[in-house]
Amino acid sequence: MKKSAAIAVLFLAAALPGCDRAAAHRGDGGSAQLAAKVNGAEISVRHIRSAAAGGSAPAQAGALEKVIERELLVQQAIQAGLDRDPAVKESIDASRRQLLAEAWLDKVATGRTVSREEIHAFYADNPALFAERRIYRVRELAVAAPAALVEVLRAEAAQARDLDEVARWLQIRDARFSVAAATLPAEQVPLGQLTQLSRMKQGEMAVFATPAGASVVQLVQAEAAPLTEPQATSLIEQFLAGRKRLELAAAEVRRLREIATIEYAGEFKRSN
Repeated sequence: MKKSAAIAVLFLAAALPGCDRAAAHRGDGGSAQLAAKVNGAEISVRHIRSAAAGGSAPAQAGALEKVIERELLVQQAIQAGLDRDPAVKESIDASRRQLLAEAWLDKVATGRTVSREEIHAFYADNPALFAERRIYRVRELAVAAPAALVEVLRAEAAQARDLDEVARWLQIRDARFSVAAATLPAEQVPLGQLTQLSRMKQGEMAVFATPAGASVVQLVQAEAAPLTEPQATSLIEQFLAGRKRLELAAAEVRRLREIATIEYAGEFKRSN
């Protein structure tokens, strides 16, 4: 087995929740709690349920087979002494630290639920995503261009008849671009573009700045596909919970930085 493959195997063994080797070897209180043994190493039912995210019996059976396969690979890696390899140990430690950091953020976020009022406000504030949701058929020119060209391109698109005319204009100037067509529900449109796209009429074009240059989008068709608030509630709750967790994480990192002693060294040393 190549070292890179062994590192990946051991990294997975350290990183995946609920399936660590130490717990697998300990068991979970007797054979009734065992899902399998692999060369004597115990795999508990609790770990399989965790790996399957509480899924159905077939999902748990599939998760068990994956854990067995991983255990076989891990055993071989350990027999080869790869768990003592410096690069492997470094990967395992990095994974362990990442898991601990996420566990602390989970603890910080405990009890911070999304309220019914927050869900209602988000629904009301984003009609293009919900009450006035549409499915958009668009054509797009993805243009690699300097920022200075974006305004020029916007002016050209404003007077062009269609996307093909803009493409010809770009070809004359030897600009690099690609053409694509897509059908996108509102939630798959970048939020920075959705408000404008939702107001466009069939055939109209808009130019959006992108990290690589610009995106010229022409609306081909838009079909109404609204979501009621009850239909959207679970989606909104997931989104707001994720956003709230990010905000809490940022606030916690700022708090910890303020009370920590951080010393930069070597090439990273900073002057006062």
